[in-house]
Amino acid sequence: MKICRFRHGATLRCGLLRDQQLLPLDDLASLTGEKYLADVLHGGDLRRLLPTDSAAWNALWDVVEEVRAKPENFASFALDREQVELLPPLAAPGKLLLLAGNYAEHIRESGDVAREREQTFPYVFMKPPATTLVGDRARVRIPPLSPDAIDHEVELAVVIGRTARDVSAERALSYVAGYTIINDLSDRRFTPNPDRIERPRDKFFDWLHGKWHDGFCPCGPCLVTADEIPDPQSLSLELTVDGQVRQQGSTAEQVFSVAEVIAFLSSWVTLEPGDIISTGTPAGVAKA
Repeated sequence: MKICRFRHGATLRCGLLRDQQLLPLDDLASLTGEKYLADVLHGGDLRRLLPTDSAAWNALWDVVEEVRAKPENFASFALDREQVELLPPLAAPGKLLLLAGNYAEHIRESGDVAREREQTFPYVFMKPPATTLVGDRARVRIPPLSPDAIDHEVELAVVIGRTARDVSAERALSYVAGYTIINDLSDRRFTPNPDRIERPRDKFFDWLHGKWHDGFCPCGPCLVTADEIPDPQSLSLELTVDGQVRQQGSTAEQVFSVAEVIAFLSSWVTLEPGDIISTGTPAGVAKA
């Protein structure tokens, strides 16, 4: 199941993406008699469907099964993808966590040795979700400070489905609601004051601040539910710029797997329904 958030006219809605069409979930819920679900979906907030053991999530699956059984009954409700503005699948996740250096080739590309699993642990940073998350095909303003140093980073992102604390890697995937895609845009030469006095932490904070510009986390277009991705370590990733392939990789190349990342984070941070974890980027970046 592929669930999207979108704006249709002035209204925020949720829908199922099928080919290039969207089936509005509030319409489907009303038609199938799931008034409770239609009320939950009012305002187009997918987080209201979570956790994945809630009545709303179960009602969603009841609707989906009915649509799958008799798709012809719902065809008249479909909207063309080009008719709507697709938004990030989650409007305001409580946490937007991202990994740095989680692919062996990307680590070598940056000049380090990929012995992360044995000698270190996942590097995690955050972006402010309210101002960095933007939807599919959204325009992103390039910062005037360093317009020639903006880089792309395609990443598999995980959406947490239920509260996770101290979970093992063996159980971690059962806490996943689904997956989406993130482009972790980065300003590689963030220098707001080029004449400043150099300080020991400048290199780290320049890197970190260069992640936080408005719109620097394109996300989506869909939340693909976990049942459609039984093995998140066997997915291909590709990013193109103006039709040219810049990144190609596989999640099989991750140093720390999705399950290991969830287990690590949940050992010291409570992960809540709707939290997003972006799991790092393959080779093909840091060229600026």
